[in-house]
Amino acid sequence: MRVQSLTLAAASAALLAPTTSPAIEHAAARTEPVVRREGSVLAADLLAKVRTCEPVSHGRYRSDDGTAATIPVCGTRDAVFWKADMDIDCDGRPGSHCNRRTDPLFSDATAFEQSDGRYLSAENLPYIVVPAPSQIWDYREHGVRGGAVAAVVYGDRVQYAVVGDVGPGQIIGEASYATAKALGIRPDPRGGGTPSGVTYIVFRNTQVKPIEDHAAAVVTGERLAKQFVQDKPLPPRHTFR
Repeated sequence: MRVQSLTLAAASAALLAPTTSPAIEHAAARTEPVVRREGSVLAADLLAKVRTCEPVSHGRYRSDDGTAATIPVCGTRDAVFWKADMDIDCDGRPGSHCNRRTDPLFSDATAFEQSDGRYLSAENLPYIVVPAPSQIWDYREHGVRGGAVAAVVYGDRVQYAVVGDVGPGQIIGEASYATAKALGIRPDPRGGGTPSGVTYIVFRNTQVKPIEDHAAAVVTGERLAKQFVQDKPLPPRHTFR
């Protein structure tokens, strides 16, 4: 997981610039991520369905190293969910925002691969991170796998994503750069993320193929979310292509 720290990148860039053109001023003013709204299912309706927790984990997770273990994984008939922070996963294929220069914890690999054998792009693909299997919880035993469809809720926003990476076995609450940006959360892997207020809902026995097809994740995520809030049973197993 990520250790949040302040970054002076923006300030340094300003000091190095000899002059400030209107174009630069306009770009500098847009410091907040661009928020995309996906689907018609309301965040409030999803949150109402996960208001109470029936734990499926055998213990609780930490949000970061050194914090108390207070976060259970909860379950319903059709989904597992947890409420946590969001740290920024910038791993996978390097790009202009996610690379060894921008992220001191950068890894060029993700737990799951694209259909062409390359690792996922955290910059471009909204995905979430599940904890490595442990005595606390094993996601594989609860109908969750790479490409499983997830709805991530923050404030009044819902972002559909897939399970795309696996993190430490004792910590929970992480998603890709693209997920954070879409939700209006600062996506910087050095000092971004948010300390609380994120709900991760993963629909059991679902999978998007190919995993990198975000449009499929949105279409199927919306369908699953509607069934979830209407309390309609999901099909026994769904693979979406």
